[in-house]
Amino acid sequence: MSTHHPQPGQPPVLSVRGLSVTFDTYKGPVQVLDDVSFDIAPGEILGVVGESGAGKSMTGAAVIGLIEAPGRISAGTVLLRGERIDALRGEDLRRIRGRRIGSIFQDPLTSLNPVYTVGQHLVETIRTHLPVSEKEAQARALALLEEVEIPQARERMAQYPHQFSGGMRQRVAIALALCAEPELIIADEPTTALDVSVQAQIIALLRRVCKERGAAAMLITHDMGVIAETADRVMVMYQGRVLETGPVRQVLDTPAQPYTQVLMAAIPSVRQRVQRLPVPEVGGGPAAPAVPWQPRAQAAQQPAQALLQVHDLHKAYDLSGGWLARLLAREGKTILKAVDGVGFSIRKGTTFGLVGESGSGKSTVARMVAGLTPPTSGTVLFDGVDKWSAAAQTVAMRQRLQMIFQDPYASLNPRWTVHELIAEPLQVLGLTASREETAQRVQQALARVRMKPDDARKYPHQFSGGQRQRIAIARALASQPEFIVCDEPTSALDVSVQAQVLNLMRDLQDEFGLTYLLISHNLAVIRHMCDDIGVMQRGRLVEAGEASAVLDAPQHEYTRALMAAVPDMARQR
Repeated sequence: MSTHHPQPGQPPVLSVRGLSVTFDTYKGPVQVLDDVSFDIAPGEILGVVGESGAGKSMTGAAVIGLIEAPGRISAGTVLLRGERIDALRGEDLRRIRGRRIGSIFQDPLTSLNPVYTVGQHLVETIRTHLPVSEKEAQARALALLEEVEIPQARERMAQYPHQFSGGMRQRVAIALALCAEPELIIADEPTTALDVSVQAQIIALLRRVCKERGAAAMLITHDMGVIAETADRVMVMYQGRVLETGPVRQVLDTPAQPYTQVLMAAIPSVRQRVQRLPVPEVGGGPAAPAVPWQPRAQAAQQPAQALLQVHDLHKAYDLSGGWLARLLAREGKTILKAVDGVGFSIRKGTTFGLVGESGSGKSTVARMVAGLTPPTSGTVLFDGVDKWSAAAQTVAMRQRLQMIFQDPYASLNPRWTVHELIAEPLQVLGLTASREETAQRVQQALARVRMKPDDARKYPHQFSGGQRQRIAIARALASQPEFIVCDEPTSALDVSVQAQVLNLMRDLQDEFGLTYLLISHNLAVIRHMCDDIGVMQRGRLVEAGEASAVLDAPQHEYTRALMAAVPDMARQR
């Protein structure tokens, strides 16, 4: 294929003019998009950024015709190669989707049928949109899997989505989007759930596909590093409006709008640590600048004692079938060593970060430390007590350690109010003697995470992602723990909300002397939060030490590869 570059003056693939979207509610019409206009040229990638609720995904949905009642396009036009498509309905719209516009969504599992093999997904999509035979569709499907760099593509055609890793499933989703050689690709947060090394591969793949095929792409993301390394131009949105649009380097280096300036500053750096991140004010105005890093007073005096010590931790899973299956196949057991000889310690009042790609064993270690998964062998000592001994099961010990999960919506019971969610650990652990005392402790926990007293009466679905994560933190704080295990607490949050949550975690640590074990694939978040870090690969701890030393001068080749894969806003393409 010949490499394609967008030429100045070429007619745009996508042209959106004055697009407005309105939702008709019982309280009256609510406008969620207001006068949005932009173009995307052939071979060009337009990055769309902004915080949750800015209208990024709504714009993509409006372009592809996925807005359902009570929502409607109330004004404006959407042109694909000069042809108006916003007024299309039914079969006319379905012919456009997939054939001329391909979509890549954040979670590929939601767009892949679990009972279809990957080959069946591709062949059916190809035959739906192109006049080819079954044999030709099979050959085309195989070529697509090879194009998106899936190893052993012929064998993997017969496998199902659950047999692929997150990164491989996202490659399949990209192959599906490319099936009918679309003119436009809409990618909505395609790398959010991926670790840095897989994310780098997907970024490179998306850029290569657009340049070689001459397809236009609309890349919706909250990761400015991804924008810097992938997009040609960037469009910044806020409260349903376009604030500014321009070449990537111009917007990143010299943003014109105060909101964009703060949005850039709110991104933690993988190169430099700060005390507090600036957070955009309501209304899009400027905020206080970042506060330079200040080492804690206790760290300057004498080394703190270890609150958590992990020694030679192992976790093995038996992946083989039952005894009859093994007998018939004449095979032995298949053992997966998820965690293999891991050891580290965490000083009181500090944050220890565990990093590594998907499947490295980070979350398995976190679950063993939290007491959710028993180790195969090894010890977890919390304040000198074996976490898996009878002494660790007392109420006094259990209340001292809590856990915050990646997805608060999955870990919070949707049928319970916020009051009931925060009150549960207090009641289960017997930490309050009366209803009044429980209510008081719930209000204290909400106040600590900067939420209103009235929020206690609401349910999880009534809050944004960032607010739900605050509720999860409040629930963890209710028992007044000393140690909190945080498993990817900000990976699903946009830049500004992430900054709020990270500032909150730092404030709580300073105020209550909390100790954190932070699991993350975001090395910038690790740099911002952690005093010490450990790097995991295939179940083993390959490097550990002071965060600045490991990140600035990594000794292990895997750590160096991780650092090189981090999307960097300052890196020139």
